[in-house]
Amino acid sequence: MKNAIIIPCYNEAARLPTAGYINFLESEKSCTLVFVNDGSTDDTIGVLNALKTDFPANVLVIDLRFNLGKAGAVRAGMNECLAGGISYDRLGYLDADLATSLEEWLAISEKVTDDVIFAFGARISKIDNFISRKKYRHYAGRVIATFISEALKFPVYDTQCGCKVFRKDVAEAVFKDAFISRWLFDVEIFFRLRNTFGAAEMRRICREVPLERWHDVAESKVKFTYFFRLWIDLLLIAKKYRNAKN
Repeated sequence: MKNAIIIPCYNEAARLPTAGYINFLESEKSCTLVFVNDGSTDDTIGVLNALKTDFPANVLVIDLRFNLGKAGAVRAGMNECLAGGISYDRLGYLDADLATSLEEWLAISEKVTDDVIFAFGARISKIDNFISRKKYRHYAGRVIATFISEALKFPVYDTQCGCKVFRKDVAEAVFKDAFISRWLFDVEIFFRLRNTFGAAEMRRICREVPLERWHDVAESKVKFTYFFRLWIDLLLIAKKYRNAKN
């Protein structure tokens, strides 16, 4: 299986965990890491180009002139891969800080088969894993997730986890059109899938996988004040996708 992992980057020069990327690239040749420099104002592009120089066969760097937000950066990376000369079997994305590891993304990707179109991580704290999140993010996330599950008409514990994998044909459909929200595009993905397959079928063809490890990394690109703006985004999303299969 050939995999593409889209990694959106904005001002990551000082905190990109290059050692984690190097270790993965040295041992895993089935994946292309697609770094999307999202209009950074620091030397992110220099750091990314250094990785590409060291691993030219498994690193692709896309340099966006203007900042598009996570939604635009991920979509740009996806569409570049889908239009390119390499035929990928599975495509997905992961946060640049490696709050979830590349190895765990790869493990979750194994859930995607002919019958399962979409697999994604969930930050569920259990006795046998390690999930470290700031309390305000956890509680805000639970409120948001409850609202989203009600709107979707099927339960999802964690729509916002930045570890997601799609079958190629599904990625082509999901990322064809631009998203409404720069940050809540994950929610739009679920709505687009529901509107295509129906809520009942989603339970059969999707897999939500509890992560083995997640740790919040300092200097999040999403500000706490966005918690208030996101409700407007959620309402706009729900309005756009309200005509759904059930």
